[in-house]
Amino acid sequence: MTVADVLLLALGTVAVGSGALVVTSAHLVRSGLYLVVSLGAIAGLYLVLGAELVAWVQVLVYVGAVVVLLLFAVMLTRAPIGPSADLDRPALPAVLIGGGLGAGLAVLFADAFRWVRYPEADPGTAERVGEQIFGAWVLPFEVISILLLSALVGAIVLSRPDVGARPTPEA
Repeated sequence: MTVADVLLLALGTVAVGSGALVVTSAHLVRSGLYLVVSLGAIAGLYLVLGAELVAWVQVLVYVGAVVVLLLFAVMLTRAPIGPSADLDRPALPAVLIGGGLGAGLAVLFADAFRWVRYPEADPGTAERVGEQIFGAWVLPFEVISILLLSALVGAIVLSRPDVGARPTPEA
């Protein structure tokens, strides 16, 4: 067992454990912070596997933007900070659905990534990834950013009943 194997095992355990805490926590803010830990562990997995660009994209986009947006939305909508009874659901359906999806993904990966050698396989470079992101995928990326921004603005408007309200005439 190599050092990379031990790191993969440790980071995978942290990612799965904090992912389980995300969905089982009754505290909404703590759930968001567990999500940060889980996404950070996944970025560490990418680093161990040698995909530095994907690791930094993971940190910048998911940890740096999506989770911060989620936490700002929670804070701006005046959601309950403490434990919430609304977040307590039975665990058996979630375990069954998650287990079924995990088994399906395992079968998919086992079928898709067979041990086949491709003699002309050209490794991906940061230049090719950049060409794809800023070429073919720039429009979906911008649409998603506008969607997230409009969701945040909508949450602010819904949480503030005084915005746009007409003043009541005093008698």
